[in-house]
Amino acid sequence: MAKYSRLVVINTMVETGLVPLFYHEDINISKQVLKACYDGGARLLEFTNRGDFAHQVFEELNRYALESLPGMILGVGSVTDAGSASLYMQLGANFIVTPVLREDIAKVCNRRKVLWSPGCGSLTEIANAEELGCEIVKLFPGGIYGPNFVKAVKGPQPWTMIMPTGGVSTDKENLTAWFTAGVTCVGIGSKLISKEVIANRDFEKLKNNVSKTIAFIKELKKQATKI
Repeated sequence: MAKYSRLVVINTMVETGLVPLFYHEDINISKQVLKACYDGGARLLEFTNRGDFAHQVFEELNRYALESLPGMILGVGSVTDAGSASLYMQLGANFIVTPVLREDIAKVCNRRKVLWSPGCGSLTEIANAEELGCEIVKLFPGGIYGPNFVKAVKGPQPWTMIMPTGGVSTDKENLTAWFTAGVTCVGIGSKLISKEVIANRDFEKLKNNVSKTIAFIKELKKQATKI
């Protein structure tokens, strides 16, 4: 069962503006990555559903978060069917992210009042997702569509909340373009939690990168409210 309601998850996404994306089959490395993100100020992490027995790693990682990292909200990404979504929700996933729009996933998540963010690539898909109860749409792959797509969507649908993933980096120019276009938050994977960080076990660097990224995003959000 999810510990955090969908409203809490939404508000946390809006407030921090960043959802780190991560997967590793080693639970000890996963815990250190999660702790570094937490210490850097992140309060959400999307554990990507990849590899055999990924759900077992997530289960232990979520137990660790609940016991040792108060306020840390774990969700699961790359969920492609309702069965997987249900499994992860039984293990305590607080939000579900999918690469595509699927009504079956929407139904099982809504049944448990768990936030779900489907991958959408057109205004029609976004409208359909919102009609199914979606609060924050995942724009995927973000790098293909770009910030101008977000601007175009926000014109006729200013109420739409968008989280791009794929093609998002910690580079200030990249983040500025996305948030100026009107995104609610961004999902960042390897551009934030790089292979080098993992290989070198440089979790202090990861903590600092997360902290700087969140601070810059908050500044961008402040500027947006003044416009």
